[in-house]
Amino acid sequence: MTLPIASNTSPDSYYERHIFFCLNQRSNESCCADQGAQQAFDRCKSLVKAAGLAGPGKVRVNKAGCLDRCAGGPVAVVYPEAVWYSYVDASDIDEIVESHLKNGQVVERLLTPPDLGR
Repeated sequence: MTLPIASNTSPDSYYERHIFFCLNQRSNESCCADQGAQQAFDRCKSLVKAAGLAGPGKVRVNKAGCLDRCAGGPVAVVYPEAVWYSYVDASDIDEIVESHLKNGQVVERLLTPPDLGR
């Protein structure tokens, strides 16, 4: 699926795309923090910077608290498209950056099932 490029986003939007990584830590429950979320966030941020995608009008990589999709964790969400990803390893993050953040193509195989919540 191809997504709108920056010219189709709101003129008031500061970033073309914004990706949030759940880094929430829970005690006695499964959580994204226990599944490598910090490493995924760090990798994404580095890749976005290295590709020249970071900054106003481009891409912002952010930490988030609980995104309430724990059953699909670890998760990240890309706005303005509201595309939710469940990822496993560094190659998944590489693919999200290259395909979605850089080229506007959703990575279908990594989509979080819509019914998965907490």
